[in-house]
Amino acid sequence: MTRSHLTFEEEGETKKDRKKMSSDFKLEIDGEEPLVSIRNGNVEQNERGGTVHRLLSGIRNQGSKSISNFLTNAQRRALGDRFFRGNQTVNNGLLDGDETREHGLGRKTGPILSGTAYCISSCSMIILNKVVLSGYNFNAGISLMFYQNLISSIVIILLGLCRTVSIEKLNWKLIRLWIPVNLIFIGMLVSGMYSLKYINIAMVTILKNVTNILTAIGEVYIFRKRQNQKVWTAMFLMIISAISGGVTDLTFDTLGYGWQITNCVLTASYSLTLRRIMDEAKKLTRSGSLNEASMVLLNNLLSLPFGVVLIILFGEWAYVMNADVIKLPTFWVIATASGLLGLAISFTSMWFLHQTGPTTYSLVGSLNKIPISIAGILLFKVPLSPPNLFSILFGLFAGVFFARAKMSSKPGT
Repeated sequence: MTRSHLTFEEEGETKKDRKKMSSDFKLEIDGEEPLVSIRNGNVEQNERGGTVHRLLSGIRNQGSKSISNFLTNAQRRALGDRFFRGNQTVNNGLLDGDETREHGLGRKTGPILSGTAYCISSCSMIILNKVVLSGYNFNAGISLMFYQNLISSIVIILLGLCRTVSIEKLNWKLIRLWIPVNLIFIGMLVSGMYSLKYINIAMVTILKNVTNILTAIGEVYIFRKRQNQKVWTAMFLMIISAISGGVTDLTFDTLGYGWQITNCVLTASYSLTLRRIMDEAKKLTRSGSLNEASMVLLNNLLSLPFGVVLIILFGEWAYVMNADVIKLPTFWVIATASGLLGLAISFTSMWFLHQTGPTTYSLVGSLNKIPISIAGILLFKVPLSPPNLFSILFGLFAGVFFARAKMSSKPGT
């Protein structure tokens, strides 16, 4: 790499010396990768071709102005260029104190902000669904799912058009491969809606532990993955908490528990099926990958035609058209907010996972059940007995213990 050095010792140097230095400067910049090093005024800058061209143009335009004045301007421009580029280093590649503090602050606040956003969106989504289905006594869970997925699809498409997110172009082969996953996804959403209608939020969060049990068992038989002793112990504790919670539940509803068990089976099936076809799905995309936004759009878009069919089959269309609740503006506000929160969960979880890691994400997901359960009990005034409260707390502890047991066998954050 050719390097030219301009060293100006005094302002009173001879005209001949100046011409010679100017000539030397011209010869040096014809090199392959010219650099300029200015060492006058305690400032040293290294700028490539474009900056050298500007320096030469400045020299020609100076006329009777002194070389030292020109250098002062050149230094100022070079410093400005470096400031706005933001990718040049100062003091031999080290960041200055202010920039270091900014980066350190970002590393500390990033996981906190993303984790808080994930927890808030997750809690709010469950609570708002409970308000729509139970508070407004809305008996059309499939229609609510359809509306939420429609909102999510529109938002993702708009984000894709604005180039805020990257979305893979869908093709028939990918859609055909994804249809079984999407059917399970629809069943998972619908069963979750109906279970929330009949069961209090605290018991729903405890019964969701059954999903972890089914998923762990599926990993053993489908993926031949060995679970450690702590995982099996945690699963046993979760089974005990689910049974004791159901027995002591003062608001026990057979239909609601049936929907929730169905939801656990479908959720575990969705997770396991998604793992099996993910690699094959990536091969059917142009980029060879399938990001979170593309999967969310694929699920939500494909669910719309199936949702229409289910709405007609279950007679929800006539119910929705004649329901008084749809005339309330607050109902539509809450239903729309729940749809946006469903989408927010996808993006905040991806953000949080990127900021931390799988282990922290899994643990926070388990800990997140605690505020959800407490909020559900307080907001909806759920009647509790001491045995039922103990079983709920025991189930929350078992969920956290399960997350810790799963993390103990794999590296993480």
